Amino acid sequence: MRIGGGWAAALAAVAAVAARTTSLAAAETRSGDPYRGAVAIDAASGTVLFEDNADAAGYPASMLKIMDLLIILEKVKQGAVRLEDTVTITKEASSMGGSQVYLDPRERFTVEQLLYALMVQSANDAAVALAIHVAGTKEGFVGLMNERARQLGMSSTTFHSVHGLPPGEGQEADMTTPRDFAVLCRELVLKHPEALAYTSTRERTFRENPPFVMRTHNHLLGEYEGCDGLKTGYFRAAGYSIAATASRGDRRVIAVVLGSVSRETRDAKAKELLAKGFLAAASVPKL
Repeated sequence: MRIGGGWAAALAAVAAVAARTTSLAAAETRSGDPYRGAVAIDAASGTVLFEDNADAAGYPASMLKIMDLLIILEKVKQGAVRLEDTVTITKEASSMGGSQVYLDPRERFTVEQLLYALMVQSANDAAVALAIHVAGTKEGFVGLMNERARQLGMSSTTFHSVHGLPPGEGQEADMTTPRDFAVLCRELVLKHPEALAYTSTRERTFRENPPFVMRTHNHLLGEYEGCDGLKTGYFRAAGYSIAATASRGDRRVIAVVLGSVSRETRDAKAKELLAKGFLAAASVPKL
């Protein structure tokens, strides 16, 4: 994958993420390139098993909900949040567009129910409801996201939303790189294996009346041996992205494909990266 003068100009134009940032218009995957960047790592050691433009900046879109999940599970472990806590649905949460579970302010759901909505349906309204429940405001939760990214060393990542939707007028886009995002995924699966219960669920009923059945956007679940997560992301300028993980025996590989040209290409490349990762992981010392 090549980065030409147009990309260099775009990267230099956005100071918020320094040289690793790009403008919304420029983040579209170039014709002929299968993706913007990709990486595969050994989950146990963090060893990079494959990389191609792994430091290329792009938009995570709904993949960033992995950071939502990490922060909330950390809060649960700390005792600040309980999975059985009842979440009040605000008007702000119920007005979200895109993928959603159509929350209504008259409804009440638990944190755990909304975590399934967040990861299975990729529900933007659930993301906002959880963010407000945990931090009081969306902005407060975004602050937690960026603080956690800094702690993890994700130096080329900046979050501006809790859901990953395209930025509106006057808003800035969420930014990351495949390498940064693999660091986030590793933290989640190593420190919070319970997260895989949410990310591996392919179908789940969210409410009975009116009936609403959630179905995952991650087509690698059930198609790739050992795959149990993690999250997909898409909007037009972002392209098709995925953070995928699979385990075989005592090995786990994490693969991130950022900004692919199509869903089919994204999924094929993710499977390819996981396969390459397992082959390469055989030579990585076990911890």
